[in-house]
Amino acid sequence: MKYVILQVVLKEKFLGIGFGKLTELEKVINNQSKKCYRLHTMSTTSSGSKRLMGGDRMQATLVFEKI
Repeated sequence: MKYVILQVVLKEKFLGIGFGKLTELEKVINNQSKKCYRLHTMSTTSSGSKRLMGGDRMQATLVFEKI
């Protein structure tokens, strides 16, 4: 495979201060790097939350290219 496409969902931390799963995103990137893939493209989409205390979500789509 020359390309791999992965999606990571990031959930906002309590009370809307930053995103709590950036370590998850870092882990995905590092795992692909170990397999000789580099991050080619990344895009994000976000969706608002209807919860009282925040809780927005951001979906990151990552395209990795074999090196």
